[in-house]
Amino acid sequence: MLDAIGGTDMVRLTKLAPSSGAAIFTKLESQNPTGSMKDRMALGLITTTEEDGRIIAGDTVLEYTGGSTGTSLAFVAAAKGYSMHAVSCNAFSKEKLDHMVALGAKLTLVPYDGNGITRQVFLDMIEATRKLAAQPHTFWVNQLENVDTIAGYFPLGEEIWAQTNGKVDAFVQAVGTGASLRGVATVLKRYNPKIKIIAWEPAESPVLSGGQQGRHDIEGIGVGYIPQLWDASLVDEVLTVSTDDAKLMARRLSREEQIFGGTSSGGNIQAARRVAEKLGPHARVVTLTIDSGLKYLSTDLYRQ
Repeated sequence: MLDAIGGTDMVRLTKLAPSSGAAIFTKLESQNPTGSMKDRMALGLITTTEEDGRIIAGDTVLEYTGGSTGTSLAFVAAAKGYSMHAVSCNAFSKEKLDHMVALGAKLTLVPYDGNGITRQVFLDMIEATRKLAAQPHTFWVNQLENVDTIAGYFPLGEEIWAQTNGKVDAFVQAVGTGASLRGVATVLKRYNPKIKIIAWEPAESPVLSGGQQGRHDIEGIGVGYIPQLWDASLVDEVLTVSTDDAKLMARRLSREEQIFGGTSSGGNIQAARRVAEKLGPHARVVTLTIDSGLKYLSTDLYRQ
């Protein structure tokens, strides 16, 4: 099953790309075993920690998570014979929480006020995890600070370069921890420094753009402060996309392109459309369908 991670298809949008703009391609990261690009990070990270002895037989993998990272870690941990303990909260979809448990993870939920995803939500999860990390035989991933999460996305950058035959003008990706953007950007910029790397964040919490943190409803991104793994030197532009626009585009992506993704995937397409309009008809823009829409059926994303 671990060999099933990666090698995802890339498809060209036929209806949602602007008529006078660049071609838009998206990698279907929902094809990974747990339905998320985070499988790449989890495999790379746990393999690295095994190799350097930070995790050994009988240990528990511990992490705070909005859901997809915890699910991917639970998947890889189970395949390699480790226990998994995830710390999350009800700000995130029930499907993600249930999926972690289905893969054998122990789940601890921190209190949640029901008022959207904020910096405090992440800080509460981190603090609860910090206390649990004191237990023996525990490896705390600490994804927002762990540079080892970046290398798991190098193969994604290599796939993008190979599948486009090196003909890519811009890469667009949302920012959560910053690891996926940085991993892909590192590879693409090494091949061609002229490739534009475009990041985006929730319009309600535009901290990378110099604004104030706020509440939003785009799971997996927008932690409310500049993440430690953020590398501005690799990024050519930062855009913002509102929760409403990201959700609307996710619905359009499903109905018009038959690509079933989450809210952040809709945001990726919304941002990519803006980039495509700016670059013009002879360019190519690549983005990601970050995860499967099946992870969000209990939310309002596809209920309308």
